[in-house]
Amino acid sequence: MDSHAFSWIIFCGIVLLLLALDLGVFNKTDHIINTKQSLALTIFYITVACVFGIYVYFDLGTASARDYFTGFLVEKAMSVDNIFIISSIFGFLKIPQKYQHRVLFWGIFGVILLRAIMISTGAALIANFEWVLFIFAAILIITGIKTFYMVGRESIEIKDMYVYKVLKKRFNIYPRIAGNKFFVVEDNKIFITPLFMALVTIETMDIIFAIDSIPAIFAITQDTYIVYTSNIFAILGLRALYFFLSNIITQFEYLKYSLALILILIGVKIFAAHFIEIPAYVPLLITVILLASGVLTSMLIQRRKIKW
Repeated sequence: MDSHAFSWIIFCGIVLLLLALDLGVFNKTDHIINTKQSLALTIFYITVACVFGIYVYFDLGTASARDYFTGFLVEKAMSVDNIFIISSIFGFLKIPQKYQHRVLFWGIFGVILLRAIMISTGAALIANFEWVLFIFAAILIITGIKTFYMVGRESIEIKDMYVYKVLKKRFNIYPRIAGNKFFVVEDNKIFITPLFMALVTIETMDIIFAIDSIPAIFAITQDTYIVYTSNIFAILGLRALYFFLSNIITQFEYLKYSLALILILIGVKIFAAHFIEIPAYVPLLITVILLASGVLTSMLIQRRKIKW
């Protein structure tokens, strides 16, 4: 068997095992995931992702492992930024906490498929049109600048989202939560429940988020295997991270500045690399320093506010 094909089999096997554990063991029944459990699951998923990174190191070498961890950190940081949106969707649709995990599980399942399609498309474009990388770089720089501008100005109105309006217009909406059901049949009519509306809205938002995150990882490496594995391992732990951070995410405001800088610098790197040689370790080092600075600054500012 080809070693590259074997690497894909290893990755797919781990992902399927994690999904099976999530649905069949960790969250077999609908329940509220407390802070202690969500923290334990978050550490578990990060550990699995790091162990896989070590496997990449031994299987593909130092450069691939470095790109994997850089992509993982960037995608993880962007996932943290997306938690605010998910929390807003759940709050607007009044989804009880004990059913939120079910929505997120199937949401992540959909993301795995959607990201595969989008990453394959991106890889094909770059393989045939190398200049596409410059478009990706421009997207990252513009997104980073926009992120700087939008910090503290975000105003999420779920009712004004196009996807929400389409759902209300095209489908029969069940007026209340029906347990963990996505669909309800009454009077020979099929109704979609608030859970299904939350699922579709979150999936749609992920497609929008992917327009930023996928160019970011392609700007780091064009190896499809590294792009996809780092992306998926970062996303797999999003459910646990959501329950751990959902109540305190607004306290990490300065992390958004770090993320904005990372996106801008990764975009600039694409252009600069054509004129000067940039050491391979630089993107990973900058990513680690900026993320750590964002977290520490947020914690210090928050502590100072509490004292005052």
